[in-house]
Amino acid sequence: MKKGLILFLTMILAVGVLAACGSSDKANKKSGDKKVLVMATSADYPPFEYVDTKKSDEIIGFDVDLAKAIASKLGYKVQVKDMDFGGLVQSLKSGQADFVLAGMTPTEKRKKNVDFSDIYYSAQHMIVSKKDSGIEKVEDLKGKTVGVQLGSIQEGKAQEINKQIPIKIENRNRIPDLIQEIKSGRFDAAIIEDTVAKGYFEKEKEFKGFTLSDNPKEAGSAIAFPKNSDLTEKFNNELKNMKENGELQKLIVKWFGGEK
Repeated sequence: MKKGLILFLTMILAVGVLAACGSSDKANKKSGDKKVLVMATSADYPPFEYVDTKKSDEIIGFDVDLAKAIASKLGYKVQVKDMDFGGLVQSLKSGQADFVLAGMTPTEKRKKNVDFSDIYYSAQHMIVSKKDSGIEKVEDLKGKTVGVQLGSIQEGKAQEINKQIPIKIENRNRIPDLIQEIKSGRFDAAIIEDTVAKGYFEKEKEFKGFTLSDNPKEAGSAIAFPKNSDLTEKFNNELKNMKENGELQKLIVKWFGGEK
């Protein structure tokens, strides 16, 4: 009888503990949904987002600082999630992320799947190659193998060039992969955003590059959100404030040396 009573009380206690844990988890999840925003990015794009492995495994950069600044003003914290650039838009559509900050250009194709903030930074396309490649202008790419990041606006730029000048286009998931392919001789050149490319020139002394004579606004970066997200307007308002009060310019000076 005692054993039966003890077993019965133990079962009741266990059910109570499980119920309490369930309620706690549910509450934490609810609290997390409200207070923590997931930022999806591709952390291979210095100085926008990258990992300085010599110091830590933390993702840092201009986009990360911008995200944290805006989110803080709105009462949120930011959790940064690293993934391949080609999967960023899908992460918004599938609910894996609340927004994307990754030096992403608001192309018409992307606008069909996600919403964008205003432009927060503008850059240009750069053709990157070895100094002894003989590539000095776009025409010199004829018959060459040109690397681009998968899913990037530079991939579209390469296809545009290919309509005028025959080139072989190869894509890779990460920018360092493009650099390595040039170093190994598998690629003759790559198309990379100029700000990012200049960062590599500091380490890769055998590299050079020239910018394409495009509209500087063509490669502008914006924040991406799921369609009809209420965060779009909120982020846009704070972004506008940061432009007007000089906060955005301070971040630009910090990460780009005041070039823009």
